[in-house]
Amino acid sequence: MQDNKILNYITGVLANAPTDWLKLTTHRLDIYEEKLAKVQFLEQFEHLYKNNNLQSKALNELPTAYDYIRLGHPLSCVLEWAIANLHDLHSDNVISFSSSTTPILAVLRKNLLDKKNTQIVYTDKLPKYFDAEILHHVYGYQFDLKKVENVDDVSEFNGSTILISQQKNASNIKFNSNIDFVVNIIGSYGSILLVNGKQNEHYISAIQHVRRRETIAMTPANCVSVLKILINRPYINNVNNNIKASKEIVLETIADVTGTTTKALIGSSGLSIQYAIMMGLIHDALENHKGKAIKIIVPPNCYGGTNDQARRVAACIENVEVVDLPVDGGNDMVKSIDIVLNQMAEQDAVPYIIAEIPTNPRVEVPDLEQLKAVLSKVRKTQNGNTAIDPVFILDQTFCPNVHFLGEGAILSTIRTISYASGSKFPSGGLCTAGYCVGNTKTIELMNKIETHLRLCDNEATALQIELLAKQLPYMLERIQDAYNNTRAFVNFIREILPAAKINFVSEELAKQGFTPSVFSLDLPTKGNTDEERETYKRALNHQLINMMITAIPNESKYCVSYGQLKGCYWTIPATSTQGTTKEGDKDYIARVSLSPDMDLELHKKVFSDFVKTID
Repeated sequence: MQDNKILNYITGVLANAPTDWLKLTTHRLDIYEEKLAKVQFLEQFEHLYKNNNLQSKALNELPTAYDYIRLGHPLSCVLEWAIANLHDLHSDNVISFSSSTTPILAVLRKNLLDKKNTQIVYTDKLPKYFDAEILHHVYGYQFDLKKVENVDDVSEFNGSTILISQQKNASNIKFNSNIDFVVNIIGSYGSILLVNGKQNEHYISAIQHVRRRETIAMTPANCVSVLKILINRPYINNVNNNIKASKEIVLETIADVTGTTTKALIGSSGLSIQYAIMMGLIHDALENHKGKAIKIIVPPNCYGGTNDQARRVAACIENVEVVDLPVDGGNDMVKSIDIVLNQMAEQDAVPYIIAEIPTNPRVEVPDLEQLKAVLSKVRKTQNGNTAIDPVFILDQTFCPNVHFLGEGAILSTIRTISYASGSKFPSGGLCTAGYCVGNTKTIELMNKIETHLRLCDNEATALQIELLAKQLPYMLERIQDAYNNTRAFVNFIREILPAAKINFVSEELAKQGFTPSVFSLDLPTKGNTDEERETYKRALNHQLINMMITAIPNESKYCVSYGQLKGCYWTIPATSTQGTTKEGDKDYIARVSLSPDMDLELHKKVFSDFVKTID
């Protein structure tokens, strides 16, 4: 009876769900508390369920579940809630993934750190790209594989038992007390991980963090498909019919935009791509530089996901270490790279550098000729041998239009891999997919990266490819239009609030092709002490953002985004994109990103009103 009530309610929810649940990639921060991610949404959703309230208005007023759909979203929460209730579990114990293998890797990672045994049991077959040898050799994960005829054959084990199940309808998942985790793979839609037993609940936050940093939640469209299967209304997805043609368009457009001739790789998100890059390069180092230390060189104040992911990888692999690279806010990227690479040469280490150009959030561009010289410099080890040349991993999300890698380009002769988050300009905020390309010096490395992208089952979904195919061909035009709006807004702010410090590219850099549509704003402050001045400035940041989103609710959003199709997005990096960055490296400034389609004059007017409120 209870099951029927749940399924009937889900039927009504799917009929009345807000369109934003399916289409938005970033959600409102003004109705979101990160420490209550998923919890707050489901508490209020449960209240609607108990009152059989299916009104679209009520569903639309639910608080933000996660600020970004890579981490989770309303539909993933509803799916997890439904499956949990059908299996008498708490909703925290059910976690959906776009990937079929990463939930397995999440448990293996936790057990590696806890030095706990793992057995993986399956009745049918393992995921397509599951490679036990690579997982042992590169990731360091230890586990036993065991095939059984049925679930009842799973016996007690001294450690964790993971059951791989493949039930199309998630209400039919079977498990018993000897099984700690079930990874139920649902075709191409992704997988559902069930955490069984109170003794395993301490795994939940660790598993969620893997979903946050190395992959994505099951996409909204795929959640709808799985929910429809759950209520016995199979969803026919026609997107797969167009995947080959759409992928050809995407690959051709990426080649054109980047000026490269090598094959691009397309992942489910920017961090999915970055993780594949990192693991592919580590794999290469383990094979070609046996026994040598591997150094991941990362700016300490860069996007929190990049920084956190690098440190998580280093925590799992014995000879991998993170090295800080100061690049922003008074630090010169070129000088910092030169110093660090000299240190790496002395240690005879394998150097992998991750950097953003322009930097985030201060939108700085290094001297590219000097950068090329420093990266090309032949260095010697203490023994007089030639040091290992670096691989430069370039996050080009702010300016994906700049040619760094093609023949004759500034970084064409240095081993360089460029990547971009597809939720930004490539898709205009319609999906999370990301891509990477390499120059001709990195063909073998790109093969390794592709291996790990597939092993983690982090390739872009069919719908993501279709969305990129529609949006990428018009990306360069959108970049230029958005830059024009941003330049006009920046010039306006400089005119009416000259005391503010604005971080944006110069006109000269713009002529070289660096035309981002994001800038950071360091508002004027006052006070007798540093603490008073900082407190005043932080309050002023919030005052500005609140005025903008209140006065222009249809366009101005307190949200983490960039490269969107419409509107203007505001955020404070220290409390959003730098969430896991060390406190001393955080930036408590306003970051503003503009689109090609927005009411610029109205934004100027509201900003003028804000300036009048400053004492």
